[in-house]
Amino acid sequence: MAVLELKSVAKSYGDTAVLRDIDLAIEDGEFIAIVGFSGSGKTTLVSLMAGLVMPDSGSVTLRGKPVTGPGADRGVVFQNYSLMPWLSVHGNVQLAVDATLSKAPKAERAATARRYIDMVGLSHAAERRPAELSGGMRQRVAVARALSMDPDILLLDEPLSALDALTRAKLQDEIEAIWEQQRKTVVLVTNDVDEAILLADRLIPLNPGPGATFGPAFKVDLPRPRDRSAMNHDPAFKKLRAEITEYLMAVGMQRAAVEDGRILPAVTPITHNAAPPAAYTAATTAHYLERYVEFSQVTKTFATPRGPLTVVDGFDLKMKKGEFVSLIGHSGCGKSTVLTMTAGLTDVTTGGVILDGKEVDTAGPDRAVVFQAPSLFPWLTAAQNVALGVDRVYPHATPQERADIVGYYLSRVGLGDSADRKAAEMSNGMRQRVGIARAFALSPKLLLLDEPFGMLDSLTRWELQEVLMEVWARTRVTAICVTHDVDEAILLADRVVMMTNGPNARIGKIMDVDLPRPRSRRALLEHPRYYEYRQELLDFLEEYEKGAHSKKDAA
Repeated sequence: MAVLELKSVAKSYGDTAVLRDIDLAIEDGEFIAIVGFSGSGKTTLVSLMAGLVMPDSGSVTLRGKPVTGPGADRGVVFQNYSLMPWLSVHGNVQLAVDATLSKAPKAERAATARRYIDMVGLSHAAERRPAELSGGMRQRVAVARALSMDPDILLLDEPLSALDALTRAKLQDEIEAIWEQQRKTVVLVTNDVDEAILLADRLIPLNPGPGATFGPAFKVDLPRPRDRSAMNHDPAFKKLRAEITEYLMAVGMQRAAVEDGRILPAVTPITHNAAPPAAYTAATTAHYLERYVEFSQVTKTFATPRGPLTVVDGFDLKMKKGEFVSLIGHSGCGKSTVLTMTAGLTDVTTGGVILDGKEVDTAGPDRAVVFQAPSLFPWLTAAQNVALGVDRVYPHATPQERADIVGYYLSRVGLGDSADRKAAEMSNGMRQRVGIARAFALSPKLLLLDEPFGMLDSLTRWELQEVLMEVWARTRVTAICVTHDVDEAILLADRVVMMTNGPNARIGKIMDVDLPRPRSRRALLEHPRYYEYRQELLDFLEEYEKGAHSKKDAA
């Protein structure tokens, strides 16, 4: 008998059908991975299993009995953590432990809380409150809290999506270890195909809605334990990975937006009208295009109660005009700090950032920034959000030309038919598309991307990567993308800059990506050098996995 079973389950909200014809039988001790698409009802599916919502039709049963509500036998971790802001890390985890082990001695309960806090690498932050933690650290608290309840079934709704590669890998290993040792039943909703293959017995796509249904199950018949580095050379892994990718991209083609034929007006933004100072141009005639963006020994130090904390220490890099650089490293290595300094949102402590012959000392429309969480005005439509920037950088264009610019980029990111929808009515994936359209519409000198696809499902992320590459190929805008996704770093970049661990983080290694453009994910998987590049990045990240520092720090 299946431990958890869904039969002909359907769920709607109002007139919107979210799920239909959902059939799934999960055996005791089985590890299932569900790869969900944006807006396909992933969270609703997990909520049905958890007993947080009831189906409109069909049945959800646990060990043969109808699920009528939540229970301690099902531990749930959602993508959006919900922590008690007035409690410390230890206090939040202790709350769950006390609820499930109420009869255990106080010392045992405290030890249990500490064990799971240590498991997710937060012992050093046990007394911090959520407001003092990064988003990734807060998610680790949520994972520790669920694990500490020792449930029979773990329901994980994209719990690792906001984490850096190291923390994500560590928690993947811990989740697998728990599964191996205790044979817990695990249902993992993820947007990471590699994560699903690494952990699961079966991988099941949840096709796009409305009225989302399951696609065909892929059996993951790879020997355990599964080692990331070894899998990178395993033909069976590569074959399975390619098959799943092909299926997901084929499904995506069915829902892809049709281009509306808009043409981008030939108007120049005011940010491109100002030439560099004559003295600078004369002094750098031979090297100007080679030093379009220059980081000169950039350091950032923050004041803390314990004294100065140097996060970035001597970041030194020169970028060619039109170059695309990916910036990768473990959590806390200062990637985002480098980006915000480049954007002019954070002051540089020492050194300087020069863009097109001018030192960066404040924010400006010549640098467009796309953050992981889109920052839109919720009461404005998609078109109005994009138009805010367009009106500023194209004041000399006609109203129709500005409207055409807005429409063109919304169309390019698949929102041509949603221009008049308010941001508040859009999913996270759609709002991120608006943010990307807004950034491109500014026609910036420098495009800054801070994990722009980190919160999106696989298909949406792949689609927007393709859009990004297509528009980049047309504009050749100089770009820096902070990412913790090894494949994304390789796919997008001319060079991948790898940062050492913080504090005192600096550039540890730079890898040239000599792959032909235009690039596609399909072509990438088939290229003979792709897995070599992938291994080089994985090796670097593994080298710094246990807190290695730069040579300067070690001296």
